[in-house]
Amino acid sequence: MNVLLFGSGGRETAFAWKIAQSQLLDELYVAPGNPGVLEYGKSVDLKWNNFNQVKDFCINKSIDMVIVGPEDPLVLGLADYFSNTQVLSHIFFIGPKKVGAQLEGSKDFSKRFMSRHKIPTALYKTFRKDQVQEAVDYLKTVDAPYVLKADGLAGGKGVVIHEDLNDAIVEIQEMLSDEKFGEASSQVVIEEFLEGMEFSIFVLTDGNGYLLLPEAKDYKRINEGDKGLNTGGMGAVSPVPFMTKSIFEDVKQNIIESTIKGLSADKIEYVGFIFFGLILTKKGVQVIEYNCRMGDPETEAVLPRIQEDILLVLKEAATKKIISRTLKVKKQTALTVMKVSGGYPKKYPKGLIINGIERNKNNDCIVFQAGTKMEGNKLITNGGRVLCVTGLDINPLNARKKAYDLLRTIKFKGEYYRHDIGNDLGIN
Repeated sequence: MNVLLFGSGGRETAFAWKIAQSQLLDELYVAPGNPGVLEYGKSVDLKWNNFNQVKDFCINKSIDMVIVGPEDPLVLGLADYFSNTQVLSHIFFIGPKKVGAQLEGSKDFSKRFMSRHKIPTALYKTFRKDQVQEAVDYLKTVDAPYVLKADGLAGGKGVVIHEDLNDAIVEIQEMLSDEKFGEASSQVVIEEFLEGMEFSIFVLTDGNGYLLLPEAKDYKRINEGDKGLNTGGMGAVSPVPFMTKSIFEDVKQNIIESTIKGLSADKIEYVGFIFFGLILTKKGVQVIEYNCRMGDPETEAVLPRIQEDILLVLKEAATKKIISRTLKVKKQTALTVMKVSGGYPKKYPKGLIINGIERNKNNDCIVFQAGTKMEGNKLITNGGRVLCVTGLDINPLNARKKAYDLLRTIKFKGEYYRHDIGNDLGIN
């Protein structure tokens, strides 16, 4: 099979690493990719939103399967384009159409979906930009902390939590009236604050059956102790030690299967990944959010644990032949640590030389590049989240040690990473 993978981050590098191991693979193209994917496939200058360019590329390279890493192409209808274009419609496309991608693309859509299908989630109310006063009045009736979510995609920055009512009032005014997050905050969801331990579940579905992937826990905040600004993710651990059989059954019956049945009931055709952002509260597990793709950096911890041919299972989804089951996984713990540019997630420099990265042939400690590029014969930084390292071991402490030991050998000016990934799970 000739495969086209869209994306440029650590998630896509992990997918490229896994796809390259498939017996079904002929050629892998990654658009645009990064220098880290070159070990596994070819990086191509191809923009997903130039539909004619994508069409020509797929025809010229005889592409058999398209996999989409990030959310934007799905929310904006790339899957629909393939389905509606006769010369592309035979290609296996991994990712939902526009309506299914609204599970991530619109907070209000996903909350209404959960409410309709009795999927446990926080209480909420949605306000439009012409309802600022109503939003302020509502804030005065709910308890702190105040959770405000831009309805649309805001690059992971559209969720704000305030302890102080006055700060929350200013925030809702800025979001709605001043379009702080642009079109994404033309609607804002005010949500009940949920307290508990967060974790993530992932499935690959054909709209009827589903394959359950390993669960993971990510670390969103920039500072240790999970403090400071939200980021795209500073690390991840899989499996999650507190995942008991009863918790799993609760998630399976009341969340995963209810979601897939809900999609069917709403006549939403869905082929691809569903990311369930969950929280274990005193009332049980509740859904914080859906994503219509795999998470990052969770993918970098999850894929190394899967023991099956990834293209084979993706083909099962694309041909609607999935029989619900759990994928075969390694019993090892995977612990992933992200190294970022100093200043991230605010302003940060680019173009810094990265030293110490060599081809890693050791499958129990893997480097996944993210925000990198080549300048001449030098590897330089090209983003906030530059790279991550995943350590694997049957002993969680050894997995942690492997990841941190290798991470420390890779250096660039102003680098930063958290030293506490896994600490809250007893891995320290």
